[in-house]
Amino acid sequence: MSGAAPRLLAAFLLGATSVLGFAPFHAFPLPVVALALLAALWRPAAPRRAAALGFAFGAGLFLAGVSWVYVSLHVFGGMPSLLAGLAAFLFCCYLALYPALAGYLFARLRRGRLLADALLLAAAWTLTEWLRGWLLTGFPWLALGYAQTPPSPLAGYAPVLGVQGVGFIAAAIAALAGLGFRARGRWRTGAAAITALLAAGAGLGGIAWTQAAAKPVTVSLLQGNIEQSLKWRPERLRQSLETYLQLAAAHPAQLIVLPETALPLMLDQLPADYARALQDAAGGDVLFGIAEQDANGRFYNSAIGLTGAGIQAYRKRHLVPFGEFTPPAFAWTLAWLNIPMSNFSAGAAGQPPLRLAGEKVAVNVCYEDIFGEELIRALPEATLLVNLSNTAWFGDSLAQPQHLQIARMRALESGRFMLRATNTGMTAIISPRGNVEQVLPPFAAGALRGEVAGYSGATPYVRWGNAAVLLLVAAGFLPALAGRRCSAT
Repeated sequence: MSGAAPRLLAAFLLGATSVLGFAPFHAFPLPVVALALLAALWRPAAPRRAAALGFAFGAGLFLAGVSWVYVSLHVFGGMPSLLAGLAAFLFCCYLALYPALAGYLFARLRRGRLLADALLLAAAWTLTEWLRGWLLTGFPWLALGYAQTPPSPLAGYAPVLGVQGVGFIAAAIAALAGLGFRARGRWRTGAAAITALLAAGAGLGGIAWTQAAAKPVTVSLLQGNIEQSLKWRPERLRQSLETYLQLAAAHPAQLIVLPETALPLMLDQLPADYARALQDAAGGDVLFGIAEQDANGRFYNSAIGLTGAGIQAYRKRHLVPFGEFTPPAFAWTLAWLNIPMSNFSAGAAGQPPLRLAGEKVAVNVCYEDIFGEELIRALPEATLLVNLSNTAWFGDSLAQPQHLQIARMRALESGRFMLRATNTGMTAIISPRGNVEQVLPPFAAGALRGEVAGYSGATPYVRWGNAAVLLLVAAGFLPALAGRRCSAT
């Protein structure tokens, strides 16, 4: 046991160090190096020991990288500090189970051959990240591929394989390095394979998968910086309405975008003269976030488009557990949380793009943009991606730059501009190449004005989604499973 403790501590520290590879630090090689060192620890380990090492790595990664959930639970959700700390800790431990499963699968199935074992490790890692993004409504935050936005050479894989495919390639490189380092006579093979993967990524990055329309449109993204603890107070309603009206009037454009639930009241409570004044001030079409109720009494977190031709709506379909709905088995948590508008219903799955400023706009609300395969359902019809967010729930934490990096990956996967209008940050214009062209400073009211072009065409990822990377995962497991079957016979 004494020999196990230092390895577990090392794995924990490697996981925590990986956070530096993501925004706002952007040291993109670090997560690959950390996973390579974890692979070296996994190489001689039995399955249970490998699972423990994977859990330690995951605990370090998520406790350092997503423990900002404590802020939303305690500071804005009203949960007592000790209970909020315990909930955040248990949540991070749950997330750490996925790297633990990856370690167990790798140790159980490895065959002792460098290339086969490297593919196996990449497959196990990617499979468990994919499961993490799907089970219990999914939480794919800090997936390995997100660290590889430009200038990483692996970003070129995003339009082809999506973020999971980028993670697969990154994990394969890590495995080749970590498993091949001490493998006598095999390091040259590993080095050649790593070089080829990096070169292929750089080459793919030079391909233009989609085409820009001839005429760009002017956009103005409004950031009201309304404090979350005050936003829903009735006496502050006028301030919110005036803030966005003034910003729209001062920064007119063909398309004005306000954040998620920018106007803190129900749609049917919005004064008709305010909607007209907002559209007149904008000088073009307006898209804003607001809560909406249908004829059956169901509530929706909606984005409403105002145009000369009338009103259009998008209803958020992928809701945040506990923040926007409460799972049936957890109704007791309502006694500890004080979150306004936390009983939303999910919108329909097949909502068409909104027609705004001459573009077909695929709207996604806050948390929805972490689910890339869901966003591409509106493509290739949509010409522009727009995200409305309110990350004020997470305060001044890593959540905001991390969320911006996630949006960069969505732009890369789709070959479209991604516009982000947020309440407190980070409001940004992201190019189809995944580069942040403009961004507002967080925690300051302002407007981001620019020109963007709608894009047509489809990247390979838009055409086949995660099917290609899941085939790679299956191919990674196949030699190991076939070898075990042959051994058994």
